[in-house]
Amino acid sequence: MSSHTQWYKLAESVNEIEFNNNGLAEVEVNGKNITLALHNGKVFACPQKCPHAGGTLAAGYIDATGNIVCPVHRYKFNLINGYNTSGEGYHLKTYKVDVREDGLFITLL
Repeated sequence: MSSHTQWYKLAESVNEIEFNNNGLAEVEVNGKNITLALHNGKVFACPQKCPHAGGTLAAGYIDATGNIVCPVHRYKFNLINGYNTSGEGYHLKTYKVDVREDGLFITLL
């Protein structure tokens, strides 16, 4: 396995991303649909679909403790590590996002 990490540029700055009123946005990166979440000034990334029933996560919301909540069954996932916090045992993949002087980047590893 290569140790080279591929980074993809999402935008020139966080302000260019069109987050909805719930602090969520959908973007396409290298053929993958990704949900971005803006919480407490930080950007988090995960797949577009909930691992349980395939609900579109950007149609959900971020709760007061910083979990992304799926709109279908209200399953909650930690934005940092993807752990299911409402007890159903599912895991949401998370992607690393990096804010740099020259833009907002993501890796899909």
